[in-house]
Amino acid sequence: MYEPKVKLFAGRASGDLAEKIAKSFGIPLGNVIINTFSDGEFQPSFEESVRGADVFIVQSTFPPADNLMELLMMIDAAKRASARRIVAIMPYFGLARQDRKDKPRVPIGAKLVANMLAAAGVTRVMTMDLHADQIQGFFEVPVDHIFGSTIFIPYIKSLNLPNLTMASPDMGGTKRANAYAKFLQAEVAVCYKQRKKANVIEDMFLIGEVAGRDVVIVDDMVDTAGTLCKAADIMMENGATSVRAIASHAILSGKAYERIENSKLTELIVTDTIPLSQKSDKIRVLSVAELFSDIINKVFHHESISNTFIC
Repeated sequence: MYEPKVKLFAGRASGDLAEKIAKSFGIPLGNVIINTFSDGEFQPSFEESVRGADVFIVQSTFPPADNLMELLMMIDAAKRASARRIVAIMPYFGLARQDRKDKPRVPIGAKLVANMLAAAGVTRVMTMDLHADQIQGFFEVPVDHIFGSTIFIPYIKSLNLPNLTMASPDMGGTKRANAYAKFLQAEVAVCYKQRKKANVIEDMFLIGEVAGRDVVIVDDMVDTAGTLCKAADIMMENGATSVRAIASHAILSGKAYERIENSKLTELIVTDTIPLSQKSDKIRVLSVAELFSDIINKVFHHESISNTFIC
């Protein structure tokens, strides 16, 4: 009787993470090459058979758009090579901030990505800490939404902070901060911000008491780090003992590294869903490789994944 196999492949944007996942899972990373033409056009090629296999392709889709296009082409190649199932592992789901029309005449980028993945032939999607939970509903295939709290909470516990307060840097993240606070039996604080335009904050106000508290700010991603650093400054001005931040996706664009180094943050804890472009003494990286490896194993064996998550 034929036994299906797991084959794990990496896109160029997530090679290091895919290597760690493969090592944790106990299989070698699949052989795929990307042929690049002189004009920049590229073509992925699987250098081993995937016929009848469960193919898992690891690729975060942060900019440039080539990362998304590469994933789509690898899915198409696996489909045309008669793979049994094709699972897109997108540790960071790009364009997730475009989950709705927030003004006239704009696209819904996240829905467009879902449509393109479906057209390419994906049969399942795995991703972590989506910017908006409702993006799962954009797909007609199963979506395994993995929570970073599974690795962040043990780390927060290991710090043994005596007066812990979980905080959200904006009103949209209060649900996430509340979930952490409830599990850790901590207090909650929230920052209210008003934006002039994207990535530019006009005003920020603090809701809650942080004096004498060890604050941990929770967010799904950190981009320019403007919000995070301003929130940390406000909390220290209001008497916080220390301020740390956890964020699943370290986009860190523009002057983000400079802001973090000059901020009042004790440390920023992120995951390796997006590789860091430079090192910083204030940034600690926790790997999600073992978490994804465990989910792949459970999905392959048709087991429940819900008991993997803490909150």
